[in-house]
Amino acid sequence: MTKVLIIDDDPGVRTVIRQALEDEGIDVVEAEDGRHGLDQHADHRPDLVITDIIMPDMEGIAAILALRQRQPDIPVIAISGGGRLRNKDFLEAARRMGANRVLPKPFDDDVLIGLVKELLREPASAA
Repeated sequence: MTKVLIIDDDPGVRTVIRQALEDEGIDVVEAEDGRHGLDQHADHRPDLVITDIIMPDMEGIAAILALRQRQPDIPVIAISGGGRLRNKDFLEAARRMGANRVLPKPFDDDVLIGLVKELLREPASAA
């Protein structure tokens, strides 16, 4: 079964994403910040990671960099609701640091599911 790790400090966001993914038959693991996300990655070895950018303790960009060191080919979707202008900067930084796709909050569940499916279909080297 496909497994996705969601890293976001907002439990409501995690719940919405979890429900959308589980409706697609995807197993979900959650973490409230980058540090816990890295722990969950080590414990569960997900097929894909969705991470927020702005979080306490360890932000998403640091988590992306650490994930790339551990598992260079894991697909990563970065999400952020950091404000209209700042959001674009955060997401562009995430893309430069290794996120395969970026998505500003709020987003439509169908868009997120489409990105997840697209990345899971791509060969690891192309992701």
